[in-house]
Amino acid sequence: MPLPPSRRVTQLGAGLWARMRAGVSGLPAVILVLLVLCAMPEVLLSGADLGLWGEAQWRGLAYGWGGFWPGLLHDWRPNFSGQPALMFLSYGFLHGGLIHVTVNMISLVSLGRAVVERVGSGRFLLIYAAALLGGGLGFGVLANTVQPMVGASGALFGLAGALVAFGLYDRIGAGETLWPVVKVLVWLVVLNLILWFAMSGSLAWQTHLGGFFAGSLVAWFMAGREAA
Repeated sequence: MPLPPSRRVTQLGAGLWARMRAGVSGLPAVILVLLVLCAMPEVLLSGADLGLWGEAQWRGLAYGWGGFWPGLLHDWRPNFSGQPALMFLSYGFLHGGLIHVTVNMISLVSLGRAVVERVGSGRFLLIYAAALLGGGLGFGVLANTVQPMVGASGALFGLAGALVAFGLYDRIGAGETLWPVVKVLVWLVVLNLILWFAMSGSLAWQTHLGGFFAGSLVAWFMAGREAA
């Protein structure tokens, strides 16, 4: 006898919730912490944008105090004394909307899990932090804009760079073809071009580039230490 529609919906919802809980429970703790640290600011800011709590100017204040402003590396006056240094990290925990943070957090889960499995949580954090710094440096040096930059994509491209570096190191050591790694590099370049055109040139590709190189360099050094 078939189940009534309400019972089928209840069972479907319970199944989806169980799969979500299983996926979250299987994540390394360091990734869960980063998910919360990145998602919660955007939830608070989006709620303020919609008038659910706080004030509408919360987002402007958050960007003003925590975004990456290239002008602060020159002659701009900071809001507080440590802002030019702190912004190299703080920009990675702010986002430009719920879609922005959702896409980045999906990428964090998929890329971060692979990096943690390879090097553990401590070295994962080292790669992530280096990529954040590298992303900020890339944007500060290469970007020609007075607008702030926010988002975790510099760190995420650093995780991608780390996986590319690990794959490259392993294949060179084993005498295997490098074509699979080259294909990943080509895909990353194509992805950035697609995003750049889709966003009418407003993509912070400089952050992606800086984060990628920083993450790949740290990972290459780690791979060499593993083999030593």
